[in-house]
Amino acid sequence: MSNSRLKALGNQVKAPQDYDPTVLESFSNAHPSRDYWVTFTAPEFTTLCPKTGQPDFATLTIRYIPGAKLVESKSLKLYLFGFRNHGDFHEDVINVIYNDLFKLLKPKYLEVYGKFAARGGISIDPFVNGASLAKYKPLQSKRFENWNGVRD
Repeated sequence: MSNSRLKALGNQVKAPQDYDPTVLESFSNAHPSRDYWVTFTAPEFTTLCPKTGQPDFATLTIRYIPGAKLVESKSLKLYLFGFRNHGDFHEDVINVIYNDLFKLLKPKYLEVYGKFAARGGISIDPFVNGASLAKYKPLQSKRFENWNGVRD
């Protein structure tokens, strides 16, 4: 996707009222042959409990090694904002975000972590990761096996 085809960046765009993966946009990676990390942290991520309708708050961390594409950050903010009125369990939300970003970007490696605030005296902190190429499968296994709920 050419950078000139981005819809959200530099424009006034209405925030989605519910989950909408079509707001996600990408642009070409100027360094596709180089491995490097891209990390997004959303400390005010909000979604709704599908049973009670009560808000659930989390710090969401998205980290990836890009391939040919990068996610455009304003579109990512709009996409994440759409979860504010969307009811889903913590584990589902994290997997949905992972699936949507993996489909859009086809990154070399991607991980999504949600550190949700405690409700009822317990917090749920789901983590999902994956690699698209064999070269990155050991990284996927290592990061998953060494997962302890604390991110750097």
